[in-house]
Amino acid sequence: MRLGDIDAPELRQAFGRRSRDSLAGMCSGVMARVLDQGLDCYGRTLRRVTCGVFDANSEQVRRGMAWVFVRYARKDSPLYELQSTARIEHRRLWSDAHPIAPWDWRQTQRVQQRL
Repeated sequence: MRLGDIDAPELRQAFGRRSRDSLAGMCSGVMARVLDQGLDCYGRTLRRVTCGVFDANSEQVRRGMAWVFVRYARKDSPLYELQSTARIEHRRLWSDAHPIAPWDWRQTQRVQQRL
């Protein structure tokens, strides 16, 4: 499932498994509500997910487990403030001296595969 407005680290990327585990822990064993938000440029459905009391999309950003996906998030999205706070407080992926956004990491992987 593709969560709208955010982008999480890939599994082989720093914090990738921890991000996945954070989401799984938040949503495991609770009723989830899913709201479709449209399609991305690849035709995948973007979703907003609520697990119990948590807006999973926002909570992943607040926890420092995902980036705001600037390509899709509205400029006035409250996610940017959550990300800024997580970054200032060095939460999870922001504790890395040079965190690499997933879209940049994927681009690097594509270039390396061509070499």
